[in-house]
Amino acid sequence: MPNPGRGRILIIDDEADIRESLETLLSLEGYLVEEAVNGTDGLRRLEQSNYDLVLLDLMMPDRSGMEVLKEVRERDTETPICMITAYGSVEVAVNAIKAGAQDYFSKPWDNEKLLIEIDRLIAGRRLERENTQLKRALKQRYSFPNIIGKSERMLKVLDLVAQVASSRSTTVLITGETGTGKELIAKAIHAHSSRADNTFVAVNSGSLPPDLLESTLFGHVKGAFTGAMATRKGYFEVANKGTIFFDEIGTIAFETQAKLLRVMQEKEFIPLGASDSVRVDVRILAATNADLKKMVDDGRFREDLYYRLNVINIVLPPLRDRKEDIPALIEHFFNKYSRENEKFLNPDGTSALRFDSEAMRVLMDYTWPGNVRELENVVERAVVLATGPWVAADVLPEAPLHAQGIRLRQDESAPLPADASLFEIVADFERKKIIEVLESVKGSQTDAAEILRIPLSTLNQKIKRLNIDVKRRGSTSGA
Repeated sequence: MPNPGRGRILIIDDEADIRESLETLLSLEGYLVEEAVNGTDGLRRLEQSNYDLVLLDLMMPDRSGMEVLKEVRERDTETPICMITAYGSVEVAVNAIKAGAQDYFSKPWDNEKLLIEIDRLIAGRRLERENTQLKRALKQRYSFPNIIGKSERMLKVLDLVAQVASSRSTTVLITGETGTGKELIAKAIHAHSSRADNTFVAVNSGSLPPDLLESTLFGHVKGAFTGAMATRKGYFEVANKGTIFFDEIGTIAFETQAKLLRVMQEKEFIPLGASDSVRVDVRILAATNADLKKMVDDGRFREDLYYRLNVINIVLPPLRDRKEDIPALIEHFFNKYSRENEKFLNPDGTSALRFDSEAMRVLMDYTWPGNVRELENVVERAVVLATGPWVAADVLPEAPLHAQGIRLRQDESAPLPADASLFEIVADFERKKIIEVLESVKGSQTDAAEILRIPLSTLNQKIKRLNIDVKRRGSTSGA
């Protein structure tokens, strides 16, 4: 008995006995089978329904199977199609596969082999469909611009972001080391909330003195203080119906903390110099790299404000704890800065730049005290200094190199250590060769580049990377 779960198969063949034979064989295996008497009938059915597999005859009176195949593939690249032919030749098989068929069978066929192949093709198609649906679901679930990460810890973070974003008023405290992307998370929460069409205001809490911060947050009326030449709205009023993000909330003065707490509780405030209060509907997001609980215990942060802020706590992991995200982050930043610098771009707009294996080993082993922000700076530097699609370790800044025990040489007379890495050996040879050539041409970088058969810009960059003192080599004319 046909079983819908086994799959739907369409047979397109002008020979009735062939259709009947296949229909009997496949129905006994539980497949739902439909028949089309020619190519035109088959195309009509394919427009009306979806099938897990199509068995298509090569020779038909109204139009050939190859014509039908090509027409189907113009609008459907995924449904498996197997050709049926009485002319079993390599040429037929090659042409059919090139045109988009998954396989072909010659008449007469072996029923057992035919069933095995049909089962394989349908199972493979279903697996592809499930993978596509899963990828689409993940993309929809975690579609946060500029937030890159598929590690388990980041997926948990993004899952929490997706949940809290739908809440209109929930206050969120985002904690993590400097450079982990706390503001990006705040922007993602705002962008995926019902407040997305309204204003998002970011406040750098530690950059303003208390008086100026209060004026910035709550606004003031004309004449409220010396220099207040006009009435000005504060951030809370500007962000009404939207979101305010307090970066480094722990730096706010104790007195200002009290006023902030009142706004959160009463949803109103009084601008400086005014007598009437202003009501607002603002969602507050806050971030800190400090231990606010310890600050509360030390008397440096209000306990009531802490618990008012800490309704939901999103903890961003440091980059050293999610190193599996580093390759994807590097690719993201390469694309970003290659586009900005219009340098090493593929036709599709992606970056052609890649770190070589030695450079990647250094980057993967590094502990990243500056987190994602530091990695971004490293990649931006690489884009600027790159002279070819493969970026070597000598382009990296000193911090990750030093962490690996790799140092660009300052003393050219000092011998290489016995345990020098391949990178250090190559860099040492390259450095000595450039110095030798520079001295032979009295420091002329133009002449040296010609002798070394490299562009002058490449030589300039190598000189900088390898710490070569050109002034010691003679005149620098032509540099």
